Amino acid sequence: MQYQWQYEVRSRRHQWTLRRNCVLSPAQLGACFVCVSAVSLGIAAAFALNGAWMVVPFALIEVSALGLAFVCYARHAGDYERIEAEPGRLRIEASHGSNLRVAEVSPSWVRVEYRGRSSEPIVLVAGRQQIVVGRFVPDHRKPALVEQLRGALTQG
Repeated sequence: MQYQWQYEVRSRRHQWTLRRNCVLSPAQLGACFVCVSAVSLGIAAAFALNGAWMVVPFALIEVSALGLAFVCYARHAGDYERIEAEPGRLRIEASHGSNLRVAEVSPSWVRVEYRGRSSEPIVLVAGRQQIVVGRFVPDHRKPALVEQLRGALTQG
């Protein structure tokens, strides 16, 4: 999975924005869907005019399935995780589809757990609360994120 990773440091404030690297925005995806649907339905109409009317229901099924796939893609195109660490405050914001989760904890209570195994998540543990981050980060880049997080938490 491709990703975009932005890391900013301003004064004593650290911010990570982790997201998928989606090639098409939802608006571009909609335009693509309209074009593909128009071609498919145009071909079906041409066959229907030549007497092969049974092509039309299959073209409608195809366009419906394609529309469903595009809706699923567009719904998650904007998924992201944002982690902000500053003295006295750690804020984690995660968007997945239409769900937005926000958690705030004191950085002095947080420890970062990551054992380096393949497909293992990075877990921020604050007391009984466990927050999984790094969903969009490939395995070979997770150690770098873990080190940055640990460094920022020791400063706060």
